[in-house]
Amino acid sequence: MDRDDTRAKLTQAGLNLIQQALSIFDRDLKLAVSNRQYQLMFDLPDDLTRPGASFEETIRYLVLRGEYGEVDDAEGAVRFRVDQALTFTPHYMERRRPNGRTVSVEGSPLQQGGWVTVYTDITEIKAQEALLRGRSEELSEELLTHAERLAQANRELAATNAALEEAKRELTEMEARTRLVTEMMPAHIAHVGPDFHYTFSNRRLSAVMPGSLSDIVGRPAAEALGPETFAKIEPGLHRALKGEANVFEITHDMSGRRIRIALTPDQGGEDQPQGIYILSMDVTEEAQSRAALSQSAKRELAAQLTSGLAHDFANLLTIILGLQGRLERLPALPAAAAEIARATLAAARRGGTLLDRIASISGPREVRPQPTDLATLLRDLRVMAGPSLPEGIGLDILVADFPEPILLDAGSLQDSLLNLILNAKDAIGAGAGRITLTARPVRDTWLELSVADTGTGFSAEALNRGLDPFFTTKGGEGSGLGLSMVYDHTKLSGGTVKLANRPEGGATVTLRLPLRKAAAEPAEPLLVLLVEDTEEIRTDIREMLRDLGHNVIEAASADEAAELADLPGLDLILSDIGLPGATNGVDFALGLIRRGHPARVVLMTSLPPGDALRARAGAIPILTKPFAAAELAAFLSRKEAA
Repeated sequence: MDRDDTRAKLTQAGLNLIQQALSIFDRDLKLAVSNRQYQLMFDLPDDLTRPGASFEETIRYLVLRGEYGEVDDAEGAVRFRVDQALTFTPHYMERRRPNGRTVSVEGSPLQQGGWVTVYTDITEIKAQEALLRGRSEELSEELLTHAERLAQANRELAATNAALEEAKRELTEMEARTRLVTEMMPAHIAHVGPDFHYTFSNRRLSAVMPGSLSDIVGRPAAEALGPETFAKIEPGLHRALKGEANVFEITHDMSGRRIRIALTPDQGGEDQPQGIYILSMDVTEEAQSRAALSQSAKRELAAQLTSGLAHDFANLLTIILGLQGRLERLPALPAAAAEIARATLAAARRGGTLLDRIASISGPREVRPQPTDLATLLRDLRVMAGPSLPEGIGLDILVADFPEPILLDAGSLQDSLLNLILNAKDAIGAGAGRITLTARPVRDTWLELSVADTGTGFSAEALNRGLDPFFTTKGGEGSGLGLSMVYDHTKLSGGTVKLANRPEGGATVTLRLPLRKAAAEPAEPLLVLLVEDTEEIRTDIREMLRDLGHNVIEAASADEAAELADLPGLDLILSDIGLPGATNGVDFALGLIRRGHPARVVLMTSLPPGDALRARAGAIPILTKPFAAAELAAFLSRKEAA
C-alpha cells in the first residue's frame, strides 16, 4: 500500500507540473484524475476536482457561472454537453472565455471507456495572429486567412496524430493480448490464404497433432500437417473457400488422436473468401465417451429386444439339459452316444452362457460355479472345437491329474477356452501348426490353463492392449471382444489373464483361476415343493431333484402351492418367478417369508439380473435358468440358499 500511495503521489505531482489543464473522466462520466492547472484554469471548487466528481455537476457549475456566456435554458445547455460527452468521439475546438482568454479543447476517447481532455491557453498565439494581421499590410487578407486556417489545421492535426498514436498503442496491446490468449488455449488456431499457406498460427499444432511442424507461418498446409492428414482436411478447405463453413472430425494417423476441425471462411473479400480460419481440437476423450454412450444405448436396446426371447430360450435350454441328462444316465448307453450326449449338454450350457451375456447387457453378470470334472469338460471342448479347425492344425490337450471335482463356472470357462482356440487358429493362418491347451494346478491355489500356438505371436501393441474392449488386429473381420470377454469372465471369477510370446515362436494366453475343490459330502435328502407352470420344465427339474436324493411335491401355480405350503416336514420351496394367475413367484415367496414359514425359499427364473420383477425378490436366493443337475446341487448346497 505504501508503494501504491507513493506512485499515486508521484503521478499527481508530475501532472501538476504540466502547464496545460488535464482531466480524465470514466465511462460513467465520473472524474478519474485531473491536475492542478485544471482547477486553476476554470476556478473550480475542491469538490469538483476530486476523483468521482460528476461531469454533469461540473458542467452545471460552469454554465451557471457564465463560462459559456448567457444561455436561455441552463439545464438544456447542461444536457447538451453531457449527451455530447457520452458519444466518446475525438474532438478539437477553440473557445473564447468570458474573461477574454482563449483556450483550445482537445478530447480523445480511451479504450477502457471515458476520455482524456487537454485544455491549452492559446491567448498569446491568438494575439500574435492579430498582431501579424495588423502589421502586415502587404499581406493580403486571403493569405492571412489561410495562415490562420493552417495554424488551426496544424493544431487539429497534432491532436489527431496523438489520437492515432494512442490507438496504435492500444491495437498493439490488443494484438499482444490476443496472441497470448491463443497460445494459452488447448487448441490450434490458424489462418491460411487461398493458396493454403499459413498466414497466422499459434504454437499449438504439434501439441494437438504430435509429429506436425511447429513453425508453420508461410509454409503450405500439406507440408506442415503431412500429406496423409492434409488429404483428410483438403475437401473441407475447398468448401470453406467457396464460403461454406464446416466442422468435421478426423483421426490423426500418427498419434491415433481424434481431432475436430472447424473451418470458417475469411469474408474479407467481396467475391470470395480471402482465406480460412482454422480451429483444431483434440477430442479423443470426448469421442471415447460418445462411443461408450452409444455402446451403452445399443446394449440397452439389445436388452429390451432380447429379454423376452431370452426367457423362452432359457426354458427350452432347461428342457434340453434335463432330457440330455436323463439320456446320459441311461444304462448300457453306447460310448459314441454318451459322448454326443455330453457334447450336447456342453453346447446347451454354452447356450446358458450366451444368455448370461444377454443378461449382462442390462445388469451385472453372474458367476455360477458348480462341481466340474475338468477332464470331462476339456474332452467336450475338443468335440466342439474340432469342426472349426482346418486340416493341418492339430489340437493337443494336456491335463494334470485332478482326482476330485472342482468348482468352476463351466459354461463360461469352456466358452473362454473355445475363444482362445479359435484365436490361435486365426494366428496360425492357412498353414500347418499346432495348438496346445495345458491345465495344471499351481501350489494347490490356482488352476492354470494355457493356450499356446505356433503362429506369428503378439505384436508389441497387442501385448499392451490385447485385453482392451474393441481392440483387434483382424481389421473389419474382428469385433475386438473375444479376449476382453475372456478377461471379464476370468476377473469375475477372481483370476488373472496373461499374454506372452513364446521364445520358439507363437503366442501363449494363460488363465489362472482360484482352485476350489467341490464339497464331497452328499446333500441331505429334502422334502421339496417345486412350483413351475411349464410341465416339461417341471418334469426335468423333478428328475434332477430325485436323482440328487430329494423327495418332490409339485404345483403349477401360486394358488396350488399355497395349499401345499403348510404340509408338515417341508424343507425347501423352489418356485419359478413367472407364474400364471394373480400371484407371481416373487409375491408368493415374500408372503411365505413374511409369515415366518420354516422352509427355505429359493426362486428360479430366466429373467436377467436387471429385470424389475427379479429385483423385487431382494435377498431371496435366485437360481438362473437354464441349469443342469450338478449346478442345481451346487446351488442348493450353498449357504446363501439356506
